[in-house]
Amino acid sequence: VDNLIKNENVIVFTKSYCPHCKATKELLDSLNCQYKYIELDKIDNGKEIQDYLFEISNQKTVPNTFIKGQHIGGNDNIQAKHKNGELLPLIKD
Repeated sequence: VDNLIKNENVIVFTKSYCPHCKATKELLDSLNCQYKYIELDKIDNGKEIQDYLFEISNQKTVPNTFIKGQHIGGNDNIQAKHKNGELLPLIKD
């Protein structure tokens, strides 16, 4: 998990049925952003990963987004950053 957060430009930890996760992915798609996502409900150790994410980010919910190793937060956080014009500069190389 640490390597993914460190090495991926944008990584989103999600659950397949979560509407907030879908909204985050749709936003990133609309910005033509390359990102990786991991659906925690589709992998065997998803609960353990979510517990670890809480330890390092103090966030229990999904989506849990990291950009260039920096914790961004959930859907409300990423949508607010986009509205404020702060998201695009973060995701651009």
